[in-house]
Amino acid sequence: MKKILFLVTLLVMGVGFTFAQGSEGKAAAIKFDKTTHDFGKFSESKPVVSCEFKFTNIGDAPLVIHQAVASCGCTVPEYTQEPVMPGKTGTIKVTYNGKGKYPGHFKKSITLRTNAKTEMIRIYIEGNMEATDKDGESGK
Repeated sequence: MKKILFLVTLLVMGVGFTFAQGSEGKAAAIKFDKTTHDFGKFSESKPVVSCEFKFTNIGDAPLVIHQAVASCGCTVPEYTQEPVMPGKTGTIKVTYNGKGKYPGHFKKSITLRTNAKTEMIRIYIEGNMEATDKDGESGK
């Protein structure tokens, strides 16, 4: 009985190893058109700004973004949910809300977790929110 159990275990491991070898070499790879977006100067009276990052799957397997996490609650990423096939593109829209934040320069990161060869990638947004004077216009 022990011999049969041992042989079945070896068979299962061998089949698993064979399937793992068959998919070797195929992997997704992600390439962005840019990894940093600079909003430049914008007014505190209009504190919400958005941008879009475009990426391409340059690998030979479907690309899946599992998670996009911003470094701050003021930054919200939205990303392509369905798998991106090889050669196709997807987007990540990032919205920054500076309401209630101090005017000045900011730089935020968005960390992406994917199934690509490079599993974790960071993209960045930055800008300079200018203070609004009492008349409702940007100062300086």
